[in-house]
Amino acid sequence: MPLYEYACEDCGNEFEELVFGDETPECPECKSSNTHKLLSATKFKMSGGSISAPTGSSGGSSCSGCSGGNCSTCG
Repeated sequence: MPLYEYACEDCGNEFEELVFGDETPECPECKSSNTHKLLSATKFKMSGGSISAPTGSSGGSSCSGCSGGNCSTCG
């Protein structure tokens, strides 16, 4: 059951909602069903023009910078 961010077209309220399938939630402020899903931030970050994965434990990989696993520092 994913958590998505939504915005209400009628009142401008932004909110998070747990949803099932393709259902569209109603706004908790004005009860309108005229809402749309927002583009959420990811756990990847931009650094110097390239995208990198977050550092930390990642299943035993020694890579701490790239997200593709093809750089020369990955084990």
